[in-house]
Amino acid sequence: MYDTILVGTDGSASANRAVVTALDQAEQTDATLHAIFVVDTRKYSEPALSSQELATDDIEDWGHEQLKEVTERAEELDVDVVTRSCHGKPHKEIVEYADKTDTDLIVLGYQGHSHSEDHIGSVTDRVVRNAGRQVLIV
Repeated sequence: MYDTILVGTDGSASANRAVVTALDQAEQTDATLHAIFVVDTRKYSEPALSSQELATDDIEDWGHEQLKEVTERAEELDVDVVTRSCHGKPHKEIVEYADKTDTDLIVLGYQGHSHSEDHIGSVTDRVVRNAGRQVLIV
């Protein structure tokens, strides 16, 4: 049913549920799982000699840890996994990566760290509106 599944993560509880769901789908369909973490350049500047560089470095490290956890979980299930960490606007990076990899399914959490209301998160909403492919919201 799926050859390629993309999951976006920011380490939030909702994103972690999305990772579990994406891993389950990948295991069931023998799909390759792609996991992406985006350093949001609207919140974190590109590293330069400034105090903001430390915050950017911290979020990059956090992202690498999240992707490492996805990789470890995938290996336990014998699921092929590819990870990507990048900088940009999360919704754009996710959609562009899905286009590049010809992703069959994008799996995202209902809302991430930056969203505290009872509404769908802005990244997830924008991906749904722009992906042009199947998106599963967990």
